[in-house]
Amino acid sequence: MTFTAEQLEIRALARDFAANEIAPHSEAWDAQRALPEELFRSLAELGFMGMRIPEEYGGLDLDLPTYLLVLEEIARADASVALSVAIHNGPVPALLMAYGSAEQKAAWLPRLASGELLGAFALSEADAGSDARALEATATRGDDGWLLSGSKAWVTNGDRAGLVVLFARIPDHGVGCFLVDPTTEGYSAGERVTTMGHRASETVTVELDDVRVPDVGLVGEAGRGLSYAMESLVLGRTGIAAQALGIAGAALEHATRYALEREQFGRALADFGATQAKLANMAARISGARAAVHEVGRRLDACRNGGVDVGTGSEDLGARAAGAKLLASETAMYAADEAVQIFGGYGYMRDYPVERLMRDAKGTEIFEGTSEIMRVVIARAILQAARES
Repeated sequence: MTFTAEQLEIRALARDFAANEIAPHSEAWDAQRALPEELFRSLAELGFMGMRIPEEYGGLDLDLPTYLLVLEEIARADASVALSVAIHNGPVPALLMAYGSAEQKAAWLPRLASGELLGAFALSEADAGSDARALEATATRGDDGWLLSGSKAWVTNGDRAGLVVLFARIPDHGVGCFLVDPTTEGYSAGERVTTMGHRASETVTVELDDVRVPDVGLVGEAGRGLSYAMESLVLGRTGIAAQALGIAGAALEHATRYALEREQFGRALADFGATQAKLANMAARISGARAAVHEVGRRLDACRNGGVDVGTGSEDLGARAAGAKLLASETAMYAADEAVQIFGGYGYMRDYPVERLMRDAKGTEIFEGTSEIMRVVIARAILQAARES
């Protein structure tokens, strides 16, 4: 992979910020299960709350590979921060840019880019996780718009957000995509769920009790929301893959430093062949996963700019994104597991960083589609192309 001087400069900026402003606090945030407001203000000052938003709306308009580099650096310091930033920068503005009206873009994108508002994405429900077609939250026509009822699960940024992109079933018409102001009467966020990893990230269940959304709050065509959601998941999965790279990279760094410092039987752990093999395998897998993730990023940007089509079979962009997410997330879990093993008994203790990395790595195998679903997506694309050939 070759990156431009500008891309490397932005990565260096993200790395410096992550090392100095995030990493020193990550253990405390994990224990407190909270991220401070000032963190998001600092991210906004650097432009990192508007990375994918066009300059005309106050954003940086970064290409996708650069955006992925930033996510990786943030996740290397704290995966919870990276998850919140990715939801805000990924599917939320992407849906607005692709299908929002001029009025919707003007109303929401500048406020998202400046960090005035935090974005959230509400698709999943308690009984509709991997099977998004099973949504039960409903949107019915009212006198002057829509009334939303039901509940949404696992909504990251759901309580802190100023804008929620929410999907609900329109009876007899399919699924709609709605822009919801959380201050609207009837919208309520429940208590934060307690998760294994990404503990500092705010994940809640949202209840909808006849939440009134004006007509201008419907994105695109009524009934096409599910296709919009599936399209946004391609970007979302690529973002999760970048976060997984950051977790894996952090695991390798911690394991390497510890192996050089820790002595057993009168020798540094790094002098043992078994330890060297673990470090080598971790590095090789991370390198391969990073190549796959950035190839998807490059192709997605080219597709958006008219340079390539979506492809078929294993070359299908959705399948490629699923493959990159599968490879990167399983690499993160492998690297974290090996890092814990290198740390030995200390790796199993909360006082050492690799324990948190292992918890966070597991989340990347679940968010935006489990590893099992990723394999389904890949296999489906391959088989469909074979049937059509």
